[in-house]
Amino acid sequence: MSDPTQEPSTSPGEISQWPMLKIVYRTDPDKIAALLPPGIDTSDTSNVTLTIYNLPVNGEPEYGILITADASYQGTAGEYALGYGIDQESAIFISQFTNGQPKFPCHTDYFRLQDKVSARCAHQHYTFVTFEGKLGEEDPLPGGLERNEWWVKVSRQVGGGKGYDFPPHVVHVQGKYGPGHRIALDGKLTLHESPWDPIATQLPMLEQVSAHLWWPEYLSREITLAGALDPEGFWPYVDVISGSRWLGKNGGPIRA
Repeated sequence: MSDPTQEPSTSPGEISQWPMLKIVYRTDPDKIAALLPPGIDTSDTSNVTLTIYNLPVNGEPEYGILITADASYQGTAGEYALGYGIDQESAIFISQFTNGQPKFPCHTDYFRLQDKVSARCAHQHYTFVTFEGKLGEEDPLPGGLERNEWWVKVSRQVGGGKGYDFPPHVVHVQGKYGPGHRIALDGKLTLHESPWDPIATQLPMLEQVSAHLWWPEYLSREITLAGALDPEGFWPYVDVISGSRWLGKNGGPIRA
């Protein structure tokens, strides 16, 4: 088990120990509710979590951003995934088709230089998230962490009619982590308006709660089909932007 008081060190160029940049902010609970399909419920908290990362996937670096909002399914608290913006095209479609993981193409710049941490995410030439910060104090997790994340797997009817070849189902992603190592950041998150990733308008920031660099200890990750959603109730949510779960129209701009 890793020492939570010791920052991991790697050889130059090694990417397997890049920390996650985890940013949490509070938004309007009604804004989250508007994005959740019937059957997935709001939680007692109304936080949005942004996870910006560089991880080895398929033997090469994958830069990305995960956008989740607090949500519950059948009484279990977790996070509803609105999008995984990644720079590996080969992983986008297979992830969507297999598990319903809401991936879409995104360019991410993310680096640390001494005590400075910088990140920028852009899609279709629109920058929608930026973060600038400096290292603060160590902020260790008291113990292990378990995350429940909700995806939706669905396939519309061939030919474009109102129907499904595979009706909507919730996919449960359960991850377990050791405390790893965590450092608080003194920084500022900025949400930028974008028709492709409307986080600034659909999940506006009321308060920035926290920002950390986190070197997690990966213990397990399980992806399972959890249960069906009401097909009729889900229909207004079937049109999304790109491969995300932002509500759109025919894969394009946000609904009016």
